[in-house]
Amino acid sequence: MKRRSFIKKSTATASLLGISVTGINAMNILDPNNKTNTSNMFKLNYAPHLGMFKNHAGNDPVDQLNYMADQGFTAFEDNGMKGRTIETQEKMAKTMLDRNMTMGVFVAHQIYWKKPNLASGNIEKRQEFLNDIKTSVEVAKRVNAKWMTVVPGHVDLRQNMDYQTEHVIETLKQASAILEPHGITMVLEPLNFRDHPGLFLTESPQAFQICRAVNSPSCKILFDIYHQQIQEGNLIPNIDKCWDEIAYFQIGDNPGRNEPTTGEINYKNIFKHIHSKGFKGILGMEHGNSVSGKEGELSVINAYKASDNF
Repeated sequence: MKRRSFIKKSTATASLLGISVTGINAMNILDPNNKTNTSNMFKLNYAPHLGMFKNHAGNDPVDQLNYMADQGFTAFEDNGMKGRTIETQEKMAKTMLDRNMTMGVFVAHQIYWKKPNLASGNIEKRQEFLNDIKTSVEVAKRVNAKWMTVVPGHVDLRQNMDYQTEHVIETLKQASAILEPHGITMVLEPLNFRDHPGLFLTESPQAFQICRAVNSPSCKILFDIYHQQIQEGNLIPNIDKCWDEIAYFQIGDNPGRNEPTTGEINYKNIFKHIHSKGFKGILGMEHGNSVSGKEGELSVINAYKASDNF
């Protein structure tokens, strides 16, 4: 059917049903299978992850990336990218290039959740971390990534916090020297006390202080809005205070760590604020779906459309 005939038929049908043409447009916007709809484009670069839309796209990573792009998402993140085969990494990189999607973060190193790592000052642990950074550079080049996540690990209860901070700063300076020639940035992620008790890095001012001390374009903050709502609240003022050191955001509502609109965080206001400051980077969708199946996947897409409507 020709497009002009289709529009006339749709308008006539809408009149019979009592639906305006505007209503038809609204239905198109809510249809994630409408691949040509420019209304699917977002003001900010939200980045889904694998598995978020598998009920629509299937299990193949390339198919999932194509589905994300079809819905208007312009970025993608994958914590587990480093553990994927080179063949898979290359296929995903090609798909992102073909679909004009930007690769977000992946986890750069082994994270020690229950015992000290970078905070300890242990030379062997430091060298292990630096070796991980070196191998992550190769992954980043392969998938065109400019950011990688770093978590300094658990506190060392046998050492004063100031000494631990100095150990972390020194290690990150050495890691920055590895990353700077490649234009790659490690982003430090403070995590909340409830989900990850005992970790060294927990608050945005702490991350800000460390990044200022490292003093490198390759060491910045990953401001995870979900974690910081639990840990410290006061989100927009803390974002402003840390702004010069923030390179990446991640998203999740609280409680539940699901998509925006499912919890207490006013994401529309936060997204509007981030956008108003001219942020051109990525906001990773590091959360679950509040509802299972295809219905839940559509809810995620619509939640971002609603929260991005400012």
